[in-house]
Amino acid sequence: MWLATQHGFYSIVQKAEDTYFVRARIRQDLVNLVDMLDLEAEVHEWAEADYRYRIIIDLDELLEIMVQLAGSIDYPNFKAQIYQREEQSHKLGAYHKIWSTMAALQNR
Repeated sequence: MWLATQHGFYSIVQKAEDTYFVRARIRQDLVNLVDMLDLEAEVHEWAEADYRYRIIIDLDELLEIMVQLAGSIDYPNFKAQIYQREEQSHKLGAYHKIWSTMAALQNR
């Protein structure tokens, strides 16, 4: 699952029963998540991995992340919110590309 949020961009996968990796390409995105939720999770760095940074969590923590991220939505336009957040604004071009790609699929 990909999650594009005002706090960061995440890829979440299940690696084993009750073991989930929340992965990010930018370390600060995971730091934002850990700080926001006061998680005990350590941000690991795997230099050769597709997503260099990750935290390892269980299902209860994953559910709490989802609830907290949903509860943090306080804006009417996602890309405008990204533009306004200094630590996220450098991703705006990438989000425009994702938006454009998905819009093209809609218009087929």
